[in-house]
Amino acid sequence: MGLHPKGYDLSLDRITRLLDILGNPQNKLPPVIHVAGTNGKGSVTAFCRALLEAGGYSVHVHTSPHLVNWHERYRIGVNGSRGELVDDAVFAEVLRRIADANGGEKITVFEILTAATFILFAEHPADAAVIEVGLGGRFDATNVISEPAVSVIMPISLDHQPYLGDRVELIAAEKAGIMKAGRPVVIGHQDHDAALDVLVSTAERLRCPTAVFGQDFSAHEEYGRLVYQDEFGLGDLPLPRLPGRHQYANAAAAIRAVKAAGFVVTETMMEKAMISVEWPGRLQRLTEGELLPYAPEGAEIWVDGGHNPGAGEVIAEAMASFEERQPRPLFLIIGMINTKDPLGYFKAFTGLAEKVYCVPIRGSEAMIDPVILANSAYDAGLVAEPMLTVRQALDEIRELAVPNMPAPRILIGGSLYLVGDVLADNGTPPK
Repeated sequence: MGLHPKGYDLSLDRITRLLDILGNPQNKLPPVIHVAGTNGKGSVTAFCRALLEAGGYSVHVHTSPHLVNWHERYRIGVNGSRGELVDDAVFAEVLRRIADANGGEKITVFEILTAATFILFAEHPADAAVIEVGLGGRFDATNVISEPAVSVIMPISLDHQPYLGDRVELIAAEKAGIMKAGRPVVIGHQDHDAALDVLVSTAERLRCPTAVFGQDFSAHEEYGRLVYQDEFGLGDLPLPRLPGRHQYANAAAAIRAVKAAGFVVTETMMEKAMISVEWPGRLQRLTEGELLPYAPEGAEIWVDGGHNPGAGEVIAEAMASFEERQPRPLFLIIGMINTKDPLGYFKAFTGLAEKVYCVPIRGSEAMIDPVILANSAYDAGLVAEPMLTVRQALDEIRELAVPNMPAPRILIGGSLYLVGDVLADNGTPPK
């Protein structure tokens, strides 16, 4: 991080040159499920992994960013078992090889980490690899995979506008860049018709076999069960372990994607995946750890790294559904970085949250000052106050707790960086 640029420099020239020197490991991978999207790509990646592992397949998984430790980005498939995060010594040795091959040429941190993905996944045998796009799609460093088993495009909304464009159709065009001629495409639920039109027309132009959510496959809740349907049949499944109604569509996209990638998916696999799937830092409830004593006794603490208006909407919907089942006052502890839209995020919680505590993100030069962030929350119609730390905010919420009334529900989020700090401080990093 000290040696290389921290920002984005979207181009494939540097990564292509580097991979050529390394022997083009990206061409030696098991079948690849390549996942892009503004929101939901991490969840669909987790569902794909859970499905494949439920069938006894070994699965490599690449995600970004990490929450606490760098090696979280690489899960190495294990035959007949769940994959394991890459060993630090193995990861370090691969980084040394990449540094030697690069020879001091200009390169970004994400390009180095992507090259590590391809080396690790090429040199460890597995049945499949699920690779999450970092930013955009067309010029993302992962987009050197020439023949993915399937390309998956999850919900598209406004985010990273300086790099991807300020309209959803422009962002959709960038995400559609991971589609390859004649290779299968799965398009997840889309809130914007303009984005869907771009994705479908691109797939048609490239003559990709295409499955679209709501048209070729679907999922909905019925009598406390998840009903999944596609052209191959219908599945009556447990509700996903990941909370929130938005996860129904994410689960459906994963099921259809794994089928499109050429794997047989049984009802037993789907059932097992729904109850075993895990995705840290996304509507994750903290049930143990060092931060819990700072909150009111009996409080629920949730963390979620969603940071754009689209994510704010699905997180707020999940909080509202929790409220319907078990009413509790909702408090937000939020930190964000300056490339995001805090007003758009906060608007989703208007009328739902009692109060927002705005906090800094440790060690981030790009964080939004808590006072400015609190002003954005105020502009969205929320009561807001800046705080110095998450612990201080938890202390304040504890002071406000009313005896003999329901303990509060607390959501900590607005940034994956903040969630990573919280999981580290809580002593519960991803495993």
